[in-house]
Amino acid sequence: MGLLVMILGLVLFLGVHTLTTQRELRARFVNAMGDGGYKIAYSVASFAGLALIVWGFAHYRSTGWIDVWTPPTAFKHITVALMLPAVILVVASYVRGRIYATLKHPMLSGVKLWAAAHLLANGDLGSIILFGSFLGWAVFDRVSLKRRADAGGPPIPVGGPTNDVIAIAVGVIAYLALAFAFHPVVIGVPVVGG
Repeated sequence: MGLLVMILGLVLFLGVHTLTTQRELRARFVNAMGDGGYKIAYSVASFAGLALIVWGFAHYRSTGWIDVWTPPTAFKHITVALMLPAVILVVASYVRGRIYATLKHPMLSGVKLWAAAHLLANGDLGSIILFGSFLGWAVFDRVSLKRRADAGGPPIPVGGPTNDVIAIAVGVIAYLALAFAFHPVVIGVPVVGG
C-alpha cells in the first residue's frame, strides 16, 4: 500500500515538474488557466505529490520493506561525503555566483548527486524506486534543457565569488542540520553513528 502511494506521489510530483520541459503543452495550460492559475495548480499538485511520496515511503518503511541488495558499509560513508556538495549545489541555485554560472543548472546537479548517493546507500525496493525516479527525472530535465528552443524567461542576475562563499557557508549549515536534526528525527535514520 505504502509503495503504491509513494509511486502515485512520484508520478504526480515528477509529472508536473516534467510538464515544464514540454514548452508547448505548458503554454496551453498557461493560456487556459492564466499564469496565476497555472502557478497555483502547479504548486498544489507538487505539494500533494510530495505529501504522497513522504507518507507512502514512511508507510512502506514501517510495514512493507523489501530488500533487493545489501550495500557495503563503505557506500554509506561515500553517501555522507557526497551529500555535502549536493546540498551546496542546491543552495548555489538560489545564491547565484560562479558555481551557478559554471554549472548553469546546479539544482539539477545537486538532485542527481543526492539521488545517486542515496542509491548507493540503500538497497531496498522503495529506495531504488524513489531515488531512481528522481535521478531519472533530473537527467531527463537536464537533457531537455539543452534541446529547448526558448530561453525560459528573462536572464537571471548572477553575482560573483562572494555569492559562492555564501552558498558554501549556507550549504554547510544546511548539510549539518540535515545530518544531525532532519534525517534522524524526521526520516528516522541516523546519518552519523547509526
